[in-house]
Amino acid sequence: MVMFTCVTNKKNPVIKTTLLKYYWIFSSQFGIDIKVLVSGIAGLPTYIRHLIQFSSAYKGNMEIRPCLHDWHEEGGTHDEYFWQDLYVAQQIFHANPKKHVDIGSRVDGFVAHIASFRAIEVFDIRPITADIPNVVFQQADLMNPSLLPENYCDSLSCLHALEHFGLGRYGDAISVFGHETGLQNIIHLLQSQGVFYLSVPIGQARVEFNAHRVFDPHEILRLADMNGLLLEAFAWVQAGILTQSSHPEQDCAVLARSRYALGIFTFRKQQLS
Repeated sequence: MVMFTCVTNKKNPVIKTTLLKYYWIFSSQFGIDIKVLVSGIAGLPTYIRHLIQFSSAYKGNMEIRPCLHDWHEEGGTHDEYFWQDLYVAQQIFHANPKKHVDIGSRVDGFVAHIASFRAIEVFDIRPITADIPNVVFQQADLMNPSLLPENYCDSLSCLHALEHFGLGRYGDAISVFGHETGLQNIIHLLQSQGVFYLSVPIGQARVEFNAHRVFDPHEILRLADMNGLLLEAFAWVQAGILTQSSHPEQDCAVLARSRYALGIFTFRKQQLS
């Protein structure tokens, strides 16, 4: 998701949030990006100056292909996906599980991180046709458990995916409780004492249809407890900063009142009685 810094009155965050939301809608869904347009126009004088300077000394074949936005950008991106993927991949590297399975995380992000140093199996409702080294893919609807194996792995991840279950965005069936059904089915894949890495948007509870849900973090903890999961670690990404929690209960209480953050939960599945 493309975001930008909006100059607004800091005392009125509602205006800023509204502007950011409509910016995202117009830019990502309709291709109308005012920021790109303004940045491109602003970059034209520098481009023309550089073009004249270079072409006066270069005698070979040259074509025009302007890149007008890179002078003032950082090298690479450091959004919440970047920090999430790096953080969880490092945990899995150090844990070195026997079998790691992922549910619906980004293939060009987290899955690629893991596949760079070990095998990973991926379950996703969407097809993956590419043959990717170290990646074994199975197309599956996690809201329909009939074909899913139980006690299949000792390590499991679902990053920035559960919030979409039941909203129809990726071809899944509409279900108000899709996230609850999906979570229950996902956990069946995990062996007792296995580790589950889960990330979801957290903050003031709401559905932003059909993009995603934003969960009160206490709701995630409640659902985890209902499904036999014990919290081992909690971290979150907010405003481009990754924070590892020393006091999850206190931090979750604060984050529940915030507008948005990405919560990263590490759970362990308890021994069945």
